[in-house]
Amino acid sequence: MGFKNILVPTDGSEYTKAAIVKAMELAKLSGGKITALYVLDQTILTNMPMDTAVMNVYNTLEKEGKEALDFVKDLGASEGVETEVSIKEGTPVKVILEESSKYDIIVMGTLGRTGMSKLLMGSVAERVVRASQCPVLVVRAPEVGN
Repeated sequence: MGFKNILVPTDGSEYTKAAIVKAMELAKLSGGKITALYVLDQTILTNMPMDTAVMNVYNTLEKEGKEALDFVKDLGASEGVETEVSIKEGTPVKVILEESSKYDIIVMGTLGRTGMSKLLMGSVAERVVRASQCPVLVVRAPEVGN
């Protein structure tokens, strides 16, 4: 069973880098290609008053997304792995699950944010594992900072 079509959700944090590296190894073994997915998290936006601050947050997220995806693209180029990138809006769990039927496997880290949102994000991988339409490989990041 080949894992030709690999989805890698990323938020640009250190926590997702270990998963990206694993996905590259897998793609090399299977001769597969990677799609890096960044979800512009609308839940962050809906909790804020609609004004210029929201636009700033949106632009910051978009910039973070672009950097996260560029990291995967550059690594793919240096590893000789075909890589596509995708930015979608929505809530991470929902978007990843909607995409799951199109892939052979999802390789993901425990998406890491700090503090409170880290608790929320930590459960993204868990919820994806439970409801995904394809196999999910969850890669635990080495403790960041060690």
